[in-house]
Amino acid sequence: MQKLWSLLSSPRHLVVFEAAARTGSFTKAAEELNVQQPAVSASIKQLETTLGVVLFRRSHRKITLTNAGDRLFSDVTRSFEILSHSAASIRQFASNDHVTLSASSAFNNYWLMPRIASFQQNHPDIELRLQSSDREPDLNVETISLAVRLGDGDWPGCDAQLISNEIIYPVAAPRVMAAAVNLKNVPGLLNQRLIHLEEPIRERPTWEQWFRTFGITEVTPRTGLRLNDYALVLQAAMAGEGFAFGWHHVVAPLVRQGMLAARTDWAWKTGKGFYLVWSRTRPLTPEAEIVRDWILSARQHD
Repeated sequence: MQKLWSLLSSPRHLVVFEAAARTGSFTKAAEELNVQQPAVSASIKQLETTLGVVLFRRSHRKITLTNAGDRLFSDVTRSFEILSHSAASIRQFASNDHVTLSASSAFNNYWLMPRIASFQQNHPDIELRLQSSDREPDLNVETISLAVRLGDGDWPGCDAQLISNEIIYPVAAPRVMAAAVNLKNVPGLLNQRLIHLEEPIRERPTWEQWFRTFGITEVTPRTGLRLNDYALVLQAAMAGEGFAFGWHHVVAPLVRQGMLAARTDWAWKTGKGFYLVWSRTRPLTPEAEIVRDWILSARQHD
């Protein structure tokens, strides 16, 4: 950025240049910027001197861009549009006319979306925004109302309510489950194709850990599909690519619908849970409280 200003001398020159190029007039640019016309001319002249090129062809009644000016105008316009979009988005997120929920893509897709129609019917005036992210937002700083987190329910500066205990069991497409041989006991799963979840930021349980809870210390097969998003893992499992972890609160509806088959008798209760979390220092808006209470009420039907 320091190098940019050494080339342009002042960011204001870009604002003046954009207005003059867009309106095709130093006078109109001055009126738009609420300055005198000589100030616009001086700013453009200083920009041209700094860059060492002529940006406008000047005649008695009009100005036109040179090739250099046309290139600069194209880049400046694009940059200003990006900044304008960013500023508008930040301003909109900072307002209180919507509720933002941050959760994993799998939670949003498979837990929330099947329920959201009833919420919108009962609360059509509340704008609910779902944010899928692979990181944990800072609820005391960011403009996010609510978040779903995995842990023990204790986060500094936040309140939390349990949505579901973390319970994991193997799931697969019904045809894959039916065709699997030697699945009378847990060691038989070692011979099956496994789908591995390897998220880049969040730490998630592994097949090795799952097998160890059943007293199996053999090396888990390293072969199989590896994906960095749990929603993709479930899609792969339903497509018949192998056995995957089934987080109970997410896969239970898919099992009931026959899209997945599960070995719930091999459930692993990790001792952790999925919690709805919100800032303790930044009060929730009335709309966010409604969303919070709705989610906590919906958990009762799992």
